[in-house]
Amino acid sequence: MTAVDLRSKIREVPDWPTPGVGFKDISPLLADAEALEEAIRELAGWVKDQEPDLVLGAEARGFILGAAIAREVGCGFLPARRPGKLPPETVSVNYALEYGQNSLELNPDLISRGTRVVIHDDVLATGGTVGALGGLLEELGAEVVGAAFIIELTFLNGREKLGDFPVHALITY
Repeated sequence: MTAVDLRSKIREVPDWPTPGVGFKDISPLLADAEALEEAIRELAGWVKDQEPDLVLGAEARGFILGAAIAREVGCGFLPARRPGKLPPETVSVNYALEYGQNSLELNPDLISRGTRVVIHDDVLATGGTVGALGGLLEELGAEVVGAAFIIELTFLNGREKLGDFPVHALITY
């Protein structure tokens, strides 16, 4: 198989969801079977080196590849969901986005002390989502061993909010 130019599969949507934001749409990448396979393979290769027990996928786009990455690595998958989507008992974290506020919830009984977790989301922008999830996981006793993304928007300096754990992105802008 020849390498797919993953960057060519990202569509930029200007002024969405708010004016001034250039949204990076991964839908064309997901719709292309070869690009999808390559993205999963490349991310899973990096994630496997972190030796996780779980991949945690942030709602919603972190779910898309997160479970596939976990399957390739041979570890479990855990979703971080919007409030009210998981059965009780949950713990939640609030965080800032580049264009608003949000919150996510986890089932704390699925995170044991010492669980090694890689967080996956589609885009690293300001670092708010993954930084907040990393803090919550650490409060629960987990060890965040990395964060993996399809895209990193380096001009937003999101890595600065992620502490010392390793970060990997397939595409940077």
